[in-house]
Amino acid sequence: MKFFKYIMVGFLFGFGAYKMEMISFFRIYEMFLFQSFHMYGIIISGIIIGIIITQLFKRGFVKTNHGDVKKFNPKAHTWPRYIIGGIIFGMGWALTGVCSGMMFVLMGSGYTVFAIFIASAMLGTFVYGLTRQYLPH
Repeated sequence: MKFFKYIMVGFLFGFGAYKMEMISFFRIYEMFLFQSFHMYGIIISGIIIGIIITQLFKRGFVKTNHGDVKKFNPKAHTWPRYIIGGIIFGMGWALTGVCSGMMFVLMGSGYTVFAIFIASAMLGTFVYGLTRQYLPH
């Protein structure tokens, strides 16, 4: 029961994603062809909300569950890491036709083939963890 609130947030996010058609291949296809603002509106809203919440944490208005102020580690602002990572993420998105976060929503919607995609994503994360120390960051 310790993680019940997180499970509920995940359930509500998945339900909302399903109802907003964020998992629809056709919505994603429209987005990449610049035929519809639907997905761009969702993405831009997420970015804006993320910026606001991050700033609230950084300024101490919002604290962690334990009452601590969240500390953010400084990141190197080198462009290649973001360009290469974005290309890899975008290629995966284009090849599967779905954003990585939506794989779980699709799996819960009954599209069991996404178990293969989830397993592949977990394997990729595991391989990255093994090779992280040898990669340029």
